[in-house]
Amino acid sequence: MTPVEAERPRALLAGASRRWVRLLPWAVAFVLCVVLLPTTIVVLTADYGLNGGVASALAVAQSAPLLLAVVRPLHAWYVVFAADVAGALALLGVDFEQRLLWPFPPMELVGYIALCLALGLRERRRTLVLVWLATAGANVGLGFVAPHGSGAKELLFTILGGVALLLGGVLRERSEVQRRLVEQETISEAERGRRTLLEERARIARELHDVVAHHMSVITVQADTAEYRLAALPPDVREEFTSIAATARESLGEMRRLLGVLRNEEAHGELAPQPGLAQIGQLVEATARTGGPVDFTPCDAEVPEAVGLSAYRIVQEALANVVRHAPGAATHVSLSVSRPADGQGGEQPADGQGGEQLAAGRGGERLTVLVVNEPPPEPPAGPLEVGGTGHGLVGMRERVRLVGGTLDAGPLPDGGFRVAAQLPLTEEDLT
Repeated sequence: MTPVEAERPRALLAGASRRWVRLLPWAVAFVLCVVLLPTTIVVLTADYGLNGGVASALAVAQSAPLLLAVVRPLHAWYVVFAADVAGALALLGVDFEQRLLWPFPPMELVGYIALCLALGLRERRRTLVLVWLATAGANVGLGFVAPHGSGAKELLFTILGGVALLLGGVLRERSEVQRRLVEQETISEAERGRRTLLEERARIARELHDVVAHHMSVITVQADTAEYRLAALPPDVREEFTSIAATARESLGEMRRLLGVLRNEEAHGELAPQPGLAQIGQLVEATARTGGPVDFTPCDAEVPEAVGLSAYRIVQEALANVVRHAPGAATHVSLSVSRPADGQGGEQPADGQGGEQLAAGRGGERLTVLVVNEPPPEPPAGPLEVGGTGHGLVGMRERVRLVGGTLDAGPLPDGGFRVAAQLPLTEEDLT
């Protein structure tokens, strides 16, 4: 949006979602202008006896600005208010019947009320108060020169104008509150998604540090005990092992300090060894005890610890979603090692970022993780997580992206849900 477009005033209700609502102010202003313009001329000339030229000029000044009020209601009010006061003064020079309304005839009241409503929908409280005070001041001031005396009916201009200003102001503030609530909800939803993603990434980082720390500890132990386990080591080789052990201990100490920063007060239970493929059977048994039958096809292949941990967490989140969204549904969990062409999982990259990783790893074996649940016996209380806004799917995508795999998750035509992940097993593909 250019600066000129930003300064350009918007029409009333221009932000409405429906087209007919956006066109409504223009339609009302056009109808009022078309109806009030000839009516004012006829009434001022025929009933009040005002000169035709003066009546025509007043009619144009009182009716035409209503079209401007759709975009600039305050500017239109300046013109209409001055024309109404001028019309009241002009009527003092003619002799009209006492039954006729003065200082503001009925057609002027209609136009002014519509204008006050437009003002209430656009202007701030302070401006509305000043407009009403000007209206009341003019009405009371003209009452002192009333040709037939003043009464309660002469105050209709002030009363009805104030009601229209109040109604428009209430509607404007209500719309403003609703708009701010929608904006706040949008911001909160984005913050929740970002916080969920950051929490899952921190959790993955803690688990991977545990895995790497285990390997570093093994390296340290092997390098320290090499001179005792291996006989007749040359001095230079012994010094090399000593240097390796010292470097490994230093790296392990730095990783533990970093791990202490990543952990929070609620993460003490994560100090236990990280699970892998061997523990997936326990997840299946736990899910089956909740009442839903689970069919499990295990895999005894040796996989890297990062892949095993990712597979465990994917199955864990998928089964948790089954329990949460499809209680009692029959579920099928299978693990298998295959080439990419033979895999059962989808070829869609997780988060749209795995295309290059998939192309780079086509020659290596992959672990296929498949979790499929049938429709629940009874309709679930809430919808399945389809759009990736749930914590489970966020975690799955992050874990699959971490090891350079692919993920395909979505509902099935029969009402079930399918989660399929392919995780590379070769070291060069684990990027």
